[in-house]
Amino acid sequence: MYYEKILRPLFFRLESERAHELGVEGMALLGRLTPLCRLLEFAHRLPAAARRPVTCFGLQFPNAVGLAAGFDKNAQAWPAAAAMGFGHVEIGTVTHLRQPGNDRPRVFRYPPQEAVINRMGFNNQGAEAVASRLARMPGPGQRRIPLGINLGKSKVAPLDQAVTDYLGSFARLADHADYLVLNVSSPNTPDLRRLQDEDRLRELLGAVSAANRERAARPGKVRKPLLLKIAPDLTFGQIDSVLAVIAEFGLDGIIATNTTLARPGFFASVSESGGLSGAPLRRRSTEIVNYIARATHGRLPIIGVGGVTDAASAAEKLDAGATLVQLYTGLIYRGPFFAADLAHALADRQRG
Repeated sequence: MYYEKILRPLFFRLESERAHELGVEGMALLGRLTPLCRLLEFAHRLPAAARRPVTCFGLQFPNAVGLAAGFDKNAQAWPAAAAMGFGHVEIGTVTHLRQPGNDRPRVFRYPPQEAVINRMGFNNQGAEAVASRLARMPGPGQRRIPLGINLGKSKVAPLDQAVTDYLGSFARLADHADYLVLNVSSPNTPDLRRLQDEDRLRELLGAVSAANRERAARPGKVRKPLLLKIAPDLTFGQIDSVLAVIAEFGLDGIIATNTTLARPGFFASVSESGGLSGAPLRRRSTEIVNYIARATHGRLPIIGVGGVTDAASAAEKLDAGATLVQLYTGLIYRGPFFAADLAHALADRQRG
C-alpha cells in the first residue's frame, strides 16, 4: 500500500525507462548490502509449515514466483532477488553481440489497464560482458535461488546465421547459468519470431542441444536445463509443432508466454508498436499454459508468464498447469516486494 500510494506516483512522474533504470540501480545497490539482503530474506521467508519448495528440471526453487527476463538485462541486480521474495530470477535477454536496442522512447505505461508496451529491442551489453560480470559473482551451487539466463538473437545477425549467434552466447554463458532459455518470441527484433517455424526451430534446438551434450561430456561440466520461450500469438496448431520439436530434442521446459502484438479492448486505439504485457495478456497466456499442459499430459514443465498482478492471476496459471510463474510488469504496479507478498498468498492458498 505504501508503494502504491506514495512511491509509485513518484516513479510514474519519471519517463518509463528512466524509472526502470533507477529500479535496477536500487536493486543492484541492495544486492551489495549482503547483511541487509539476508535480513530481508529472513523477514520474507515463509513459515516452516507453509514451505513447499518446487523441484523442476533438476533444480529446487524455494517458492514458485520468479522475476522474468527483461528487468535485469545485464546481470547487475539479480543478487537481491531472494531478498525481495523471489524464488528464482531470469536475467537477459542477452545477445551474442552488444547492442543498444531500439530508439527511445521505447517503454510506455498504461496505469488504468496495468499494462506496458515496450519495444526495447534486446538492449544489453552482450554475452562477453555479462559472462565477465557473472564470473565475479556467486556461481551455480552457491546462490540463494536459481538463476536463469535468457538468450536472444543479435539484431545484426541474419536469420540464416541465427544458430551460430545463439551458439556463441551459449558457449560464453552456460557455465554461469542454473538454466538457459532460448528466446525466439520477442516481437521487437526483426524476423526473430520466424525461429518458431518448425524447420528453423528444429535447426536451432538441435544445434544448441548438441552443444549442451558436448559441453556436459567435458570433465567437471554438467548438462544445463534448456527451455524455450514462446509467443502468445501462436495458434494452437503452431504450438503443437513447437511441442513436437521440443519433444524431439528433449528440452526441459517451456516458458509461456512473451509479450503480445495483439491489441485487445482499449489498446485497439493505441498506436505505439511493440509487445504488450501486463493484465491484458493474462487470459491468453493462461489459455496457452493450459493448452500445453493438456497437450503434454503435464509432463513438460511450464513457467507461466503474462498478467501476474495478484494472487488470483498467479494461482490461475498454476491451476492451469504451470509449475512456476514469473512476473515483471506486476512489479512495476505492485512494488519491489510484490513477489514476497505473492509467495505468502500462494502458500496460504495451498494451506487453505
